[in-house]
Amino acid sequence: MMNKISDPLSVFSQIRDNCVIAISGFNLATTPEYLILELYRRYNEFGHPKNIFIISDALPATPHRALDLIAESIYKDENQGFLRGMLMPFLGFSPWLQKLVIEDRIEFYGWPIGITAYWFREVASGRPGLITKIGIDTFLDPRNEGGALNSTGSKKMSSKISIINIENEEYLLYRAPKPNYALIRGTTADENGNLSMEDEGIRGTVLGIAQATKARPNQGIVFAQTRWLTRSFTINPRDVDVPGPLIDYVIVSPQEYHWQSGSIEYDPRISYRMIPPITEKLVKEIMKEPIVQYEKVIARRILTELIKLFKEKGSPVLVNLGIGIPALVSPVAAEEDLTEYIITTIESGPWGGIALSGTNFGQAVSPFALSTIPDMFSNFEGGIIDIASLGFLQVDKMGNVNPSILSDMIFGPGGFPVIAGGAPKTYFAGAFTAGQKKIEVVNNKLSILNDGSPKFVEKVYKVIFSGSQAIKYEKEILYITERAVFRLTDRGISLEEISPGVDIDKDILSKMEFSPIISSSLKQMDDRLFNEGKIGLQDDII
Repeated sequence: MMNKISDPLSVFSQIRDNCVIAISGFNLATTPEYLILELYRRYNEFGHPKNIFIISDALPATPHRALDLIAESIYKDENQGFLRGMLMPFLGFSPWLQKLVIEDRIEFYGWPIGITAYWFREVASGRPGLITKIGIDTFLDPRNEGGALNSTGSKKMSSKISIINIENEEYLLYRAPKPNYALIRGTTADENGNLSMEDEGIRGTVLGIAQATKARPNQGIVFAQTRWLTRSFTINPRDVDVPGPLIDYVIVSPQEYHWQSGSIEYDPRISYRMIPPITEKLVKEIMKEPIVQYEKVIARRILTELIKLFKEKGSPVLVNLGIGIPALVSPVAAEEDLTEYIITTIESGPWGGIALSGTNFGQAVSPFALSTIPDMFSNFEGGIIDIASLGFLQVDKMGNVNPSILSDMIFGPGGFPVIAGGAPKTYFAGAFTAGQKKIEVVNNKLSILNDGSPKFVEKVYKVIFSGSQAIKYEKEILYITERAVFRLTDRGISLEEISPGVDIDKDILSKMEFSPIISSSLKQMDDRLFNEGKIGLQDDII
């Protein structure tokens, strides 16, 4: 077998204009940052490749790193010819890509993470696209926006979603252009291109992206970024994540472009070279700053539902936790000694452990297993998990949820539609109002000193979770906030609980753009949730 070790500028000369490039990356995890920057450097020096279309399984960027750094340069160049469009699930950590999309400078499509990850596998298998129920009655439905998130995307529709009928059931068919080239990343490569990922925090969709690019017809070229080189066939076959025949060129990256995550260059706990016991000290170290008390109330309220489900099942509850306040459930569960009863999963692949947050989201310390992204999303879409807890930006009177898109903010759907669409129970969790606010917990009661703007609105800006579909398939849906808990019913949103210390008219109803149903069994939230320190939730199980 031939030696595949190369330098980027010479081999990137093969990349043609008007091509489609697939790039792996969940924030900086599995992101080939060095290859991304070198590709753009070649464009600046030679004017090629130009007019490219990028597809990713998540987002290969964090602020001022990787694709976001390039986007800043592109945004400032009115005549840029490098990037024509993207299919990208998430833009939340790339402010410059958001600007390009909002100002309609490139065409953009926002498919969910689980959809793009599995789409790569379908293309690799020679199929026309991905068939799924995920997205019906949302912005992904072609009767609505069809996944296009700006005007140029709506006009060109390079990535198409169609409605198909199978035995009188509606499904969506997701199709996009097959990649001509792929930029992927691992930790170590041998001289023949066999690639392992032992220092990466996740496994991502790296193999699927390589396979989709190599699938016939029109086999493409795969470029792999690695940190280390080893002699031919010295990697244990069990440790090879991408076999050498799927990789054409291997490029060694400097350490500065090969970080494990957004703020972590290298930590052996992230690559699981050491797996520390989950202790209160470890939780505090990972969290760094104390959890805001009213946010902790929300996380505890979610935990009470998980405990209830554990008692019904008689076995550990399998739950997915989304970014934001839901991610706090992981450290709070550890604080309450509940980790053996509640098994958390993260969309990027970790099972168990303590989830990291911010630009490190997707990584975990001390998980017990690590799946690829498409394998993890099978657990969500297929309803294998028991429950999901996800954040929200807006909820409307029909129970529809928008977690991440406004006219001046396009974070994209992320993993949200697949997780919420597949889980049999979903507990949306977040602060009751948006924007600046000051909320304290005093004497085990909520004290709202300054409040924000409504998040419970007449109509959400974008439907990313469909209340009507949830009712159709008899899913259990709760909306959990620091001052109120709501339930989705076939008659609309029902107010079920209020916090001690709040006035229902002043603090809840006046801050909503619609009138909820008031449950006949309206009750006060458990006083214990508002205590400081450990509150003994484990006792509820014992």
